[in-house]
Order: sequence, then structure tokens, then C-alpha cells
Amino acid sequence: MRADVRQVADGTYLVHGSNTNWVILKDGDALTLVDTGYPGDRLQVLDSLTAVGGAPEAVAAVLITHAHNDHLGSAEFLRAAHGTPVYLHEAEVPHARREFLQQVSVGEVLRNAWRPGVLPWMVHALRSGGTEQHPVTAPEAFPADGPLDLPGRPVPVHTPGHTDGHCVFHLPDAGIVISGDALVSGHPTARVEGPQLLPDMFHHERARAVSSLELIEGLDGDTLLPGHGPVHHGPVREAAQQARERAR
Repeated sequence: MRADVRQVADGTYLVHGSNTNWVILKDGDALTLVDTGYPGDRLQVLDSLTAVGGAPEAVAAVLITHAHNDHLGSAEFLRAAHGTPVYLHEAEVPHARREFLQQVSVGEVLRNAWRPGVLPWMVHALRSGGTEQHPVTAPEAFPADGPLDLPGRPVPVHTPGHTDGHCVFHLPDAGIVISGDALVSGHPTARVEGPQLLPDMFHHERARAVSSLELIEGLDGDTLLPGHGPVHHGPVREAAQQARERAR
């Protein structure tokens, strides 16, 4: 299956993989890859780089919103095969090394199997390598505060709750927020469409995830690129407010 690559702005692409998204930022021949899908999405990740006129060796860095298996999938592959640095928030670095795991367990999923969409999602996750472990051997904390010296000039913003070190990436000049799993627009296990938090079982600390929506409300932008669901157009502030209202 080929990747579904959609250009949302000049040099910015949202890619829909198998139930999860990643983002490519392009500046000339150089790329920044934000998240990498499930382990089973590797061919789609590589295909998406080709689709935007790039290649794996042109990726200046991989940025990870958080170290869940459906976002970390091919990060170590790119690091080992091409020497690509993998950057995360400092609190997420040991998570990427798998010194601990803040991810929904199979048991928790089974306890929620009665909910609509959960069993089909679980089957897909298992087939896509959702329970495999692909730790990053040498993950690195972001090298500086503020905009990163990478294609797209993304600004990491710490939004804990989904995991301790979850970050969104703000592209101020483009008015874009890459929100990972801190704010999504849909999910196979969700009962509603539009801006929302993921179902409770996916969050390490739900209360902190709700609080982090206030941080996202403060980011200037009118385009949201979530880790799950379609692109959302409209003020990011209002999207975060809507998710907070739904969370209540």
C-alpha cells in the first residue's frame, strides 16, 4: 500500500499511514521527518520520502512527538542505516531507549474491547508491529531551545500527559501545529470526529493531557496536523478548546 501524501503548505506534507500519520518538512533537498508510523509502515515511510522528491539519506533529522510504537516505528532503522539523528524531549529520551514503557497494554485494550472500534484497531495494531519493540539506540534531546536548525524550523513545545515527554511542533511562520497525540482529529476507536483527545486508555496521565491542551491553545496557527485523523483547518486555539470541552 502506497503512502497517502498530502501537501498542506509550501514544503509541508501530512502523510497518512496505517492508522497513524507522520509529517515531512522540505527545504530544498533537505528533509525533516516528524514521527515514523508503526514498524510495519516502513515501506510507506520510504515511499513518502520519494513522493516529495526526497530520499532517506536526505533526512536531516527525525523528530519524535513521543515514543509510542506507532510513532517510533522506523526511527532506529533510519538512524542505523543512514546515521540520521533522532531527537525528542529530554524526558522522552529514556522512553525511546525503552528503559520504561508508557503505552497502553494488551490487557488494558482487552478490558476495553467492548467499545466500538477497539477490536478491529487492536488487530490492525498487532499486524503492524504495535507490540514489537524497536528501541532507538542513541536518541538525543533537542539540541537547543526555540526553533530547531532543521528544514521547517520547527519549535518543540512540551505537552506532557499522553507521555511524560510528549511534544508538539509549532511552525509559526506557516501557522501550523504538528500535534502528535496531544490533540487529534479522529481515531478508529473514537466515537466522534474533529478535535479531541484520544480515548482515556491511551494516556499515561489523562489529567496532564487535558492541561496540555491549554498550552496548545496558546500557539498561533490555523492548521493542525495530528498524529491521527485528517488535517484540521481553523484556529488551533479553537480546536484545543473544543477538545478540552469534549474531555470534560
